[in-house]
Amino acid sequence: MRWRFSTLDVILLLLAVAGSGVAYAWVVYGDGGLIGATYALFMCMPILAFERHIIFRRLYRRIHGLPTPAFLLASLAVYLTFGNIGYAAAGLLLHLTGLLRESRADAMLPSLNVLLYALATSGPIVFVLRVRELLGRDVFLSLLTGRYRKPVQEERVFLFIDLAGSTSLAERFGDLKMQEYLGRLFAMLADPVLRYGGSIDDYIGDAAVISWSFDRAVADAACIRCVFDILDQVETDGHRWSKDYGEIPRLRAALHGGTIVAAEIGVDRHKITYFGDTVNTTSRLEGLCRTLDRQVLISADLARRTRLPAFVTSEDLGEHELKGRGQKLGVLSLCAGGLLKQTPNSVSRVASLPS
Repeated sequence: MRWRFSTLDVILLLLAVAGSGVAYAWVVYGDGGLIGATYALFMCMPILAFERHIIFRRLYRRIHGLPTPAFLLASLAVYLTFGNIGYAAAGLLLHLTGLLRESRADAMLPSLNVLLYALATSGPIVFVLRVRELLGRDVFLSLLTGRYRKPVQEERVFLFIDLAGSTSLAERFGDLKMQEYLGRLFAMLADPVLRYGGSIDDYIGDAAVISWSFDRAVADAACIRCVFDILDQVETDGHRWSKDYGEIPRLRAALHGGTIVAAEIGVDRHKITYFGDTVNTTSRLEGLCRTLDRQVLISADLARRTRLPAFVTSEDLGEHELKGRGQKLGVLSLCAGGLLKQTPNSVSRVASLPS
């Protein structure tokens, strides 16, 4: 799994953790800011890396599959283990560099107060990161700042990405296995979406709704690159999908952008939602993938406002009527050179999908 933090995220985390160590050193000892920061970083960063699935991913999955009481105890044991190891590593480093004049054993053995402080520091940070992961970074920040308390009109680009043949898969897998399949598929989307600055706004059945601010989406064709990064990831992991499920996901995707109204709604549970023709048009365009027997479609309006990456080829499919829309929409089909397989009818291998 790839690194899921932006550079700014990493810097803020390092500053927060180091700052907690400096604060502890000044409050308890009245000095030793550098030493406190070093201990804090060595103790807390492994915990944060574990929670972000960067290290010991199998252990993380096993712990999170346990019943709640066992999960809490196992998590505490892991945190304490990381804290002790981190403290010992920091103490050894500080002792070898001469910054600590204590004995090596004293430098490497944490007190109970230190361990409790490390847990109290990393716990809230982990909690905030989990909430942010649940809501999505952009939604989390928007809810935090109250940006959409009043409806706001803005331009956004939407990507609707849908699993083809989901009905037959559900019949073959059963509900529980199908949910596991979708959960794994949706989890796979996270890295490409984050890498290209998007936000997963919603999951609707077997489809995911992803969006960008317009400028971010068209900058270096980020929204288009994201689509093909997702498709490439599926192809790369094809052997794992075949081994675990006997089926490689086949996806359909549609891109469209325009003006929408964004607003925060809800009372007990707040949510940021988007209203307008742009959202509905993208959904209808994704449905057109099945009709036109194409995998990736983009509206001509959006295609004109962005520059296609060099590895992407387009095919103008003309104008089409969409249900619930008075005007016809210009539509283009997109294919990546690495995914294209020439046939007598010049149809790509990945474009032919079942309904």
